[in-house]
Amino acid sequence: MKVFLAGASGVIGQRLLPLMLAAGHQVAAMTRTAGKVPALRDAGATPVLCDVYDADALNAAVREFAPDLVMHQLTDLPDEFERIAALAAANNRMRSEGTQNLLAAARLAEAHHFVVQSIAWRMSPVIAAHEGCVLDAGGTVLRYGQFYGPGTYFGNEPPPHPRIHIDEAARRTLPFLAGPRGVFTIAESYD
Repeated sequence: MKVFLAGASGVIGQRLLPLMLAAGHQVAAMTRTAGKVPALRDAGATPVLCDVYDADALNAAVREFAPDLVMHQLTDLPDEFERIAALAAANNRMRSEGTQNLLAAARLAEAHHFVVQSIAWRMSPVIAAHEGCVLDAGGTVLRYGQFYGPGTYFGNEPPPHPRIHIDEAARRTLPFLAGPRGVFTIAESYD
């Protein structure tokens, strides 16, 4: 399967990429950071340097790759957990404008499926709209628990439920490449 992975160099994207490649998928790995392109190429992906807010460039990149699936794993979060609330507008823009741009590019490229990252621990009007437009397009919403493990905000100690180790989250995402469609939660079970 040909997968256009937006957010390939992010916390979960960098774990999904090798799993997808090992499963035999051909992956276009999108990043907006030029310095990350060589690592994506070295991993075996087709690197795509593009900003999700540049709709024309995004449309061209997705159409050129002609994916079966577009996966939206993009976020715009600060490196410091304490700054999330103060910088929420950037991540809200990613969930609204970024999602709309990726959906439009997927339609233009006639991709068969669309999968988007969401969260399992909070709902807001922005998140509801983000999920709603994906569902309206016949896509799949993955509501992840709070990530923990290396490279996450919770590297040393798991957060409260709902939560999921980042490596387990990536592993449990793979079956959704081929469907099913709808809303699914990827989190640890409560003990």
